[in-house]
Amino acid sequence: MVRDAQDRPLDDAERVRPADALVAHSHGAHGSVRLSRRAVRLSLAVIVPAGVLIVVAMALLWPRGGHPVDTGGGSTRASGEVRAVHHGPCPDADPAAAAAGTPSDCGSVQVRITDGPGRGQLVNSDIPAGPGAVQVKVGDRVVLVVTQDDSAAAPQYQIIDAQRGLQLWLLVACFAVAIIAFGRWRGVTAMAGLGVTFGVLLYFIVPAILAGKPPLLVAVVGCAAIMLAVLYLTHGLNTPTSVAVIGTLASLCLTGVLSQVATAAASLNGVAGEESSFLTLMYHDVDMRGLLLAGILIGSLGVLDDVAVTQAFTVAELSAANHTLGFAQLYRAASRIGRAHIASVVNTIVLAYAGASLPLLLLLAAGNQPLGEVLTSQLLAQEIVRSAVGTIGLIAAVPITTALAALIASRYHRHDPPPETPAREVAARRHAKPPLGTPAPSAAVPPRAHWTWGEPDAERP
Repeated sequence: MVRDAQDRPLDDAERVRPADALVAHSHGAHGSVRLSRRAVRLSLAVIVPAGVLIVVAMALLWPRGGHPVDTGGGSTRASGEVRAVHHGPCPDADPAAAAAGTPSDCGSVQVRITDGPGRGQLVNSDIPAGPGAVQVKVGDRVVLVVTQDDSAAAPQYQIIDAQRGLQLWLLVACFAVAIIAFGRWRGVTAMAGLGVTFGVLLYFIVPAILAGKPPLLVAVVGCAAIMLAVLYLTHGLNTPTSVAVIGTLASLCLTGVLSQVATAAASLNGVAGEESSFLTLMYHDVDMRGLLLAGILIGSLGVLDDVAVTQAFTVAELSAANHTLGFAQLYRAASRIGRAHIASVVNTIVLAYAGASLPLLLLLAAGNQPLGEVLTSQLLAQEIVRSAVGTIGLIAAVPITTALAALIASRYHRHDPPPETPAREVAARRHAKPPLGTPAPSAAVPPRAHWTWGEPDAERP
């Protein structure tokens, strides 16, 4: 006979089911998630085949032999510190241009080279001029381009940018500290997942595209590798994570198909700005239209896995709270949460693309062109396709992930009895004293188990 801590026998309602002792829990960012043998089997059923396919695809698409490297036309870079700035007027400066605000400073800057060609030497450079030129003063650390002309005896130095490595590293350190301080162990795994993302982007996706591999296929394989590694690393080995992986992968493939159709229908070739035009001239093997499709997929991945994880863990928590909920009830309840999530995320996607293209929007607005011509131009049409296709794929992730999670949860708990109160908690309640002022129970009121809340008041005893 099962007894409590004070050696009192417990009835059947107070006993703990033996099966509960075999169930572990994964405490993550989404609370307590049921983790059982079935969850491990489902996770392995997703990880093993998906991992094998991704590894094989990455091996076939890996850029062997490297990729073309731009040598910079014989120029190299050096780092230095500004020691002196000598201002002076330009000999042929136009007074009208000076009155209009055009820079007319033709002085020189003395820089001590700290790294690169001529290290330790004092060199002279012209004061940077032109749109976006860096403003220099004594003590600034700058980047110089070094050119060697055959007709010149000494190399020429020109300031092109400011050194900002230290500032960026401090900002990244603050970023990492903030994530780890708030997320603790989850913050550590999130930073590890971010490292995996940058590793796949820099060592597989970018070199493979530069080597002439199909950009869309490279993006699909790379995004799948990022998703599989980051989701399990961040959210743990459990059933909701496996469901989120399947939902994200399905939505990602759908986004790829939609982007292919949309770019073909809109006659977009991927060459719309100076960067893409320069890339076309320098690297003839790069498929610019495929590069546009790859950018759409990579930009959509972060929001897709966010929505998929939210829906999968929402269904898991609803099912854990009430085991009697069936597929339809779980799907409807989680879909309401998904619709509220989508309503805010859609605006996030549009604002993200608009923020990245703000200079373009200003340029088009200043051109005094009709609105129809502005919206259908190659530059803005690309951003419209990015936003529309990414949003459609995001919307598709909600029903796909929710339906799969509800199906698994409803089958998992179909034959499970309702959760019972642990014996320790029952024993504590039995011996707890009621608060002061609590009226004693009346003998005329029968226990609640004799009636239900759905009965009319007149029919209750």
